[in-house]
Amino acid sequence: MSGANKTLKSRPCAFRNEAAVSALAIAIGLVTIAKASAQTNGNPASASTSAKIPEIVVTAPKTKPKPKVARQPPTQGTAAAAAANATTAAQAALDAKMTGLDQARDNLLPNIGATTYTVSRQAILNMPQADNAPLDKVILQLPGVSYDSAVANPNFHVRNEYANVQIRINGVVVPEGVSGLGMFLDTNFIGSMSLLTGALPAQYGLRTAGVLDITSRAFATPGGDVSLYGGSRQTFTPSFDYGGSAGNSEYFVTARGNWNDLGIENTTPALNAIHDHTEQGKFFGYASTLLDESTRFSFISAFSNSQFQIPNTPGQTPLGDFPFGAPVTNYSSSALNENERDTYAVDIASLQKHGTDGDAQLAAYSRYAEVHFIPDIFGDMVFNDVASDVIRQSTLTGLQFDSSYIANDRHTLRAGFAASGEQTNVTNTSTVMPGDIGAVTGPAFPITDKTSLLGWNIGGYVQDEWKLTDQLTLNTGLRFDQLYQFVDANQLSPRAALVYKPLAGTTIHAGYARYFTPPYQAQATQTNIALFANTTNQPEVQLADPVKPERSHYFDVGVDQTVLPGLDIGLDAYYKEARDMIDDGQFGQAVVLTQFNWTRGYSEGGEFKLKYHNGNFNTYANFSYNIMRAIGPESNQYVLDAATYDFLLNHYHYTDDMQRMTGSAGVSYRWYDTLFSADLTYGSGLRAGDLADGVVPNSLHTTPYAVVNTGLSHDFKWSPDFKPLTVRFDIVNLFDQVYELRNGTGIGVFAPQFGARRGYYVGVSQKL
Repeated sequence: MSGANKTLKSRPCAFRNEAAVSALAIAIGLVTIAKASAQTNGNPASASTSAKIPEIVVTAPKTKPKPKVARQPPTQGTAAAAAANATTAAQAALDAKMTGLDQARDNLLPNIGATTYTVSRQAILNMPQADNAPLDKVILQLPGVSYDSAVANPNFHVRNEYANVQIRINGVVVPEGVSGLGMFLDTNFIGSMSLLTGALPAQYGLRTAGVLDITSRAFATPGGDVSLYGGSRQTFTPSFDYGGSAGNSEYFVTARGNWNDLGIENTTPALNAIHDHTEQGKFFGYASTLLDESTRFSFISAFSNSQFQIPNTPGQTPLGDFPFGAPVTNYSSSALNENERDTYAVDIASLQKHGTDGDAQLAAYSRYAEVHFIPDIFGDMVFNDVASDVIRQSTLTGLQFDSSYIANDRHTLRAGFAASGEQTNVTNTSTVMPGDIGAVTGPAFPITDKTSLLGWNIGGYVQDEWKLTDQLTLNTGLRFDQLYQFVDANQLSPRAALVYKPLAGTTIHAGYARYFTPPYQAQATQTNIALFANTTNQPEVQLADPVKPERSHYFDVGVDQTVLPGLDIGLDAYYKEARDMIDDGQFGQAVVLTQFNWTRGYSEGGEFKLKYHNGNFNTYANFSYNIMRAIGPESNQYVLDAATYDFLLNHYHYTDDMQRMTGSAGVSYRWYDTLFSADLTYGSGLRAGDLADGVVPNSLHTTPYAVVNTGLSHDFKWSPDFKPLTVRFDIVNLFDQVYELRNGTGIGVFAPQFGARRGYYVGVSQKL
């Protein structure tokens, strides 16, 4: 039965549950802050719990008085040394306090029961390209992460799901963009990064395929880098970062520019792409100050602005219609001039309070994002009979509160809430012709389709961490989410996880999570398909039901084991069963994504991970296996052609982002001041094939590939008075393997996409 005839049914007592969750969250937070403040201000009740130490008086023996000597004024060197020592001591004390608050925040937002993989700042610097590698390429080295083209946004998948990845910086959710190209964050600002997958605790809602939990860099002692990096395909990347402290405050800023001729993956296997220049600028700033010994205020600001040329595929054949008079039968597709501009800006302010009985953090954030696809109207009409100028704008403002309360030595209670409002404005101006493709009856004319919506996401949670024994912990939680978007829906979601540590170095976890995943509002925009009736942009399927939130049951079990000192391995298995499964794709020449639902779907797989560290030698390896299938398109059905839509109503198929096998590995070794590094990315191939090829959609896959990157860097220490200068040389795709990520067939795939060919890059970085 088609999902077009289904209606959403709200659950009973939903609003009573929401009220209970919110009330308990606020109550726990207020109790936590009140107790912490009382203890900080010298609460007598707290002081009485400590045993009094009797005063001990020591009397020095009497000695003959020494003759008085005239005091000499201190020398300049002595004064400078004393000042330097005082400054160093103050910086060390500040760093200790900030580190303590970081640890308290981790306890506020634990990852109990989740599958976790952490990458340190040093691990990033040990990779080829180090900080110069785009963040999404660094993420490809994590378990269960597969590579896709930049059009995927982000151009990676966690456990083969569509985007659906949540990013948090210092515990605060960072709202996603609106389907731009590439990442809006830079690698330079990361102090450490963890990928959380599986059965997540109740504080994690909305995007649940994975959580990138990032801690920003911070400096008590002043320092930084200024760098120039570049090489193949006209790559030029200057960057700057610097951090330090002043009084009770720390700060850090980083900025990077990037100009190159491979902004999006090449549509051909050639060494260089045609019309693929990009200009990008990114900024990240962080400041944090202690209001008192247990209270910290922090502010984050990030900005990204990028311009992309859309690469061309030579040798395409014009349709032969007459958009502007006479039929066009001889026009070079290499001359097309499509472009896209992406803007992203976010500000986050947070207040953290730490007490002996618990912690709390309140954060407010605001984000603006815009994507503008600019067509080549004449050229697009020649080859597609339609040219779409698409603008997506979004302003999102939100509030997040998390709290914890240590009830006793066995129970830690946690609660919180989050609310956000998003205003989206989407304008699609399509130049079309009357009639149908191949049967045009008149000249071209524009049609404008506008959509504007203020949507809301509201959620809250409570959970209890119960230490059953010293080795066994049970974490249970309950989460409620309410969505007001193109559809109104809600869900009460239980979470539970067991963590067992039978031996030193052994951790076993098993968990269940009920998930509620709203669609991206800008990608789920309603389209007025009636506007395009009897034109070359008329869809074959006259259905455009609104996109629903995905509802799923998730099961995860795994073990992490320290085999030898420095050697850790892990195994994990998972199964997900979903209703109204969300998917997305590029449907048409505009490089923007559109979301839709499958009636049902499931995902199952397993992961293996290994890390080894011994002195200056580090290595890691990851491998994953996954199957994801779905059936029954039930929203935004117009994006599919009629034959595909009819077939998929009653047939399971592999989702287009599924890659059966994915792997990554890396090694690094530091020999004195020289670092040698290499890494590898493996993929068995993303999906391909459609009914036009005479096969089940997505039943095929592209050719498997393994890409090796290498790096060599050396620190030149000119003198003890100056910080080192680092010179590096990197080779991307060492063996120049030609590999195809997408072949242009399959559901929601518009054009072929090839991975980057071999490239040579050189960098110089001076520490400040």
